[in-house]
Amino acid sequence: MPVVVDLSRDGPQRHSELLAGAGGISQKMLTQTLRRMERMTLVRRRRYAEAPPRGEDELAGAGRDLLVPIDAFSAWVDRHGHAVTAAGYGEQPD
Repeated sequence: MPVVVDLSRDGPQRHSELLAGAGGISQKMLTQTLRRMERMTLVRRRRYAEAPPRGEDELAGAGRDLLVPIDAFSAWVDRHGHAVTAAGYGEQPD
């Protein structure tokens, strides 16, 4: 969920800002992902009546709540990731 993490770290962002930080994802895939996340109530899209049209995406309440298990999993990986990786390659964990 890199988009969730990007939105949590940097707050509301324009599509182009998310695309720049998305690590090679296509614009079409980012758009599809954001629309799906909006339908799932994870992301809220704010549209501004300007010319040219512009909008920003931000985490909605459910998206912010999703950060709790993401942060917990990240902490687990920090503590145990090396041992799991080493065991997968037949090495003895520390």
